[in-house]
Amino acid sequence: MTDPRIFDLPEADMAWCPGCGDFKILEALKKALADMDMAPEDVVVVSGIGQAAKTPHFMKCNFLNGLHGRALSHATGVKAANPKLTVVAVGGDGDMYGEGGNHFLHTVRRNPDIANFVYNNMVYGLTKGQASPTSPKGMVTPVQTRGVSSEPVNPLALAIVQGATFVARAFSGDVDHTAETMKAAIKHRGYALVDVFQPCVSFNKINTFKWFKDHTYRLGDEHDSSDRSAALALAMETERFPLGILYREEGRPTFEDSLGIYEKDDTPLHRRSPDVDKVRETIDSMA
Repeated sequence: MTDPRIFDLPEADMAWCPGCGDFKILEALKKALADMDMAPEDVVVVSGIGQAAKTPHFMKCNFLNGLHGRALSHATGVKAANPKLTVVAVGGDGDMYGEGGNHFLHTVRRNPDIANFVYNNMVYGLTKGQASPTSPKGMVTPVQTRGVSSEPVNPLALAIVQGATFVARAFSGDVDHTAETMKAAIKHRGYALVDVFQPCVSFNKINTFKWFKDHTYRLGDEHDSSDRSAALALAMETERFPLGILYREEGRPTFEDSLGIYEKDDTPLHRRSPDVDKVRETIDSMA
């Protein structure tokens, strides 16, 4: 088993508040990759904008830091260009479900072979605590001074209804369980969502570490993760939130499969020599 410290960047200037749930998610991600004997050069962590999106700045691996809400489209492109890489897209609930909401829906239906870890603290932490798509109705923030008026997004239900092939939830306070869930998501062939509850200790005084601990429970072995209806029922629970793999479907073709460029040759695109005559012929046919 590999030492998680191979993913450490000791010189990194940490920007997270002391006690932030992001630290435990970073620890779980390193542990998951190390447990799978991944090498830093074989991993790409893709992100957009936000506190959670700073994760790849604090890891020794390849990374791509793009526009707000665009991590999933970039991650899909990276995987399509080189299917041999392990591609992980990370971001917060605002980045993934707000700015990136459209990308979230369409990435789910494309089913690229990527793992998507969403740090869900129910506020925009980078910009000091205004409501995010997952903020509970009635929550008072510095901007929503009379309380949030909209119903929150249910990312797990959305993903299941949209046809996601792997849907799970974890809690940053349980590093080992989060790491195990991440490993299952990375091993899954297809799009895998793990929504990770984490407290924002500076700007969310409602959904604290204790609140998440009191309002979550682990799924038991009796749950059949291949049962889509049962998974959707679990995703709709709001009194206490289930942790673990709600839904998993194996065997569906991925986005890379649909491209048809790796059927006879698994060489990544950037290592292939282009046939200039065919490129010229294609361009000429479009004139």
